[in-house]
Amino acid sequence: MATISVLRSGPMTTIQDWPGRVGYWKIGVPPSGPMDDLSFRLANAAVGNPDDAAGLEITLAGPALSFAEPAVVAVTGAPVTVRVAGKVVPQWVPVTVNAGETLDIGFVGTLGMRVYVAVAGGIDAPDYLGSRATFTMGRFGGRDGRALADGDELTTAGSVTGPARRILTEEQPALTNAWQLAVTVGPHGAPEFFTEEDIADLFEADYEVHFNSDRTGVRLVGPQPRWARTDGGEAGLHPSNIHDNAYSVGALDFTGDTPILLGPDGPSLGGFVCPVTVVSAQRWKLGQLKPGDTIRFVPVRATQTASPSELGLARRASFGHVLSTGGDDDNGILATTTTADGTTAVTYRRSGDDNILVEYGDMRLDLALRARVHALGERIDGERPRGLVDLTPGIRSLQVKVDPDVMNQTQLLEWLTECESQLPAAEDLVVPSRTVHLPLSWDDPSTREAIERYMLGVRSDAPWCPWNIEFIRRMNGLNSVDDVYRTVFDASYLVLGLGDVYLGAPVAVPLDPRHRLVTTKYNPARTWTPENAVGIGGAYMCIYGMEGPGGYQFVGRTTQVWNHRHPLPAPGFDPEHPWLLRFFDQIRWYPVEADELLDMRADVAAGRGDSTRITEGTFSLADHQRFLDANADDISATRSAMEIARAEERRRWAMRGEFANSPTGSADQSSALTDDTEGKVA
Repeated sequence: MATISVLRSGPMTTIQDWPGRVGYWKIGVPPSGPMDDLSFRLANAAVGNPDDAAGLEITLAGPALSFAEPAVVAVTGAPVTVRVAGKVVPQWVPVTVNAGETLDIGFVGTLGMRVYVAVAGGIDAPDYLGSRATFTMGRFGGRDGRALADGDELTTAGSVTGPARRILTEEQPALTNAWQLAVTVGPHGAPEFFTEEDIADLFEADYEVHFNSDRTGVRLVGPQPRWARTDGGEAGLHPSNIHDNAYSVGALDFTGDTPILLGPDGPSLGGFVCPVTVVSAQRWKLGQLKPGDTIRFVPVRATQTASPSELGLARRASFGHVLSTGGDDDNGILATTTTADGTTAVTYRRSGDDNILVEYGDMRLDLALRARVHALGERIDGERPRGLVDLTPGIRSLQVKVDPDVMNQTQLLEWLTECESQLPAAEDLVVPSRTVHLPLSWDDPSTREAIERYMLGVRSDAPWCPWNIEFIRRMNGLNSVDDVYRTVFDASYLVLGLGDVYLGAPVAVPLDPRHRLVTTKYNPARTWTPENAVGIGGAYMCIYGMEGPGGYQFVGRTTQVWNHRHPLPAPGFDPEHPWLLRFFDQIRWYPVEADELLDMRADVAAGRGDSTRITEGTFSLADHQRFLDANADDISATRSAMEIARAEERRRWAMRGEFANSPTGSADQSSALTDDTEGKVA
């Protein structure tokens, strides 16, 4: 074991491991890990480490590291000057650093963005949810969930190593400023969402990497889509809007008219269309994309992609261009069928070469569709075939992620079709459904502060400013803000998804449609949202799992839904995991004052208190349908009145010469991503 002192940390140096934190996509925990997994794994190979040994990822400028004991190191990735004891040493080869010597890594030049350091034996770091990878936004993994700082001390893990070796030139990834990315078509193509001309533009245009890019995603500048739809229907006012579904890392996510390549720290769930997805063997390139670089998307067939597990020539990374004879001509739709009872359409969509998105029914908010998603997920999880990595439910879809080297997409499709045909009727669904009573500080001072920051730094004339609750009132035709208050506290919110804005954050909808306050979202998005703010976007309610950008219209703030003290849980948390809520939980609010909430939050952080009260129960889809049938007339009248109010609000926007769902532009100045249901109105 070696002790390593951080003399100079560099602007962004983190501990990562590969493949990162897998298996938690469904509750909003990204894999993290190295953004350029290829250079990272080659660094480990150079020093004789296994693929999954923890190492360092460096962005733009490197650290200076002093070694108290001799160590073997390798530096890979973007070209950079590397010195040991003041002497320049090469990259891509194992180098011995003697006791007392310093490894000094300089600035990245014109090519690439990230550099990787492996130390024989690996870097030691605590395991969190199966990985040592750093997720700085979530404040976990690596060194206390943060980037390294001057004065930190690290140790090697002392793992058994194999022989060290030089990484040959033909094994090294080719870096450039004019990239080609191999992509598969789907999940959302033409002519459903995009026009044929849009897809032609996508493959013919050179997109530029925007400076506002990071590990969550790489923002691009390119042609604005024409769109095949005028809006997203019930899912939202912008044609990019869909009901929340799972994303793939490497998906090209159109947040409004702005394309973003989703990175390893990106969101698992969101409400935007993705026309193409970078294949798994080429996602390493996302880590080396530099502001000002250009990208050309090259369509390839999913059956002809390189193996992501391979290194060297089989990975094809040393080629500066993509070898392709053309992409699949199915617009991303692998197959369509109907459920066994013949009532509901089933669409199987390609999402890269390692995911299939199973989608039910028409694009509408229907709990029966979510029930079918749940039944399919339970069926798959019960068997858990070899190669299955993640199951992530959305509002009306289930994303199934596999290791493409173990189960290819053709095999996965055949198996999923068989599983779906064996499911019972959705109306028979009865699932555990806890009622989780949480405190809500109505119109909390922290949310007021976020609105003020938005008005000062982003936009002061937005129709939802200066008071989101008044905007919600107008959007839904209520007589007073007290009516908004009563509606929120009377509602029982059914949790349909987790991780909408990371870390167990629920996307939930009122069971009674009369309680479904509907609103658009901030556009541009906020640059700051307080942790555990509560907001409404479209018909959905969300609790923010952590600080970050956002777009939901605020109604208040509550206590933590993610336990950073894991495995020492606060009351209400399961000792086995750090997230509070489960699918099909029902959230009910009880009012507290702002000062009282601060005390409750301090108690939860300290592992004490009783602010969360949970009662066990069940949810029956048949019982819910009987409730809807019995109240159909009043529900229809209430919803119609709300729709009239929203139409009137949109007329006011039109008279002012604006539309709240115009292109997102530079919606978020602090991150590549805005809230991933931006502009949604259901």
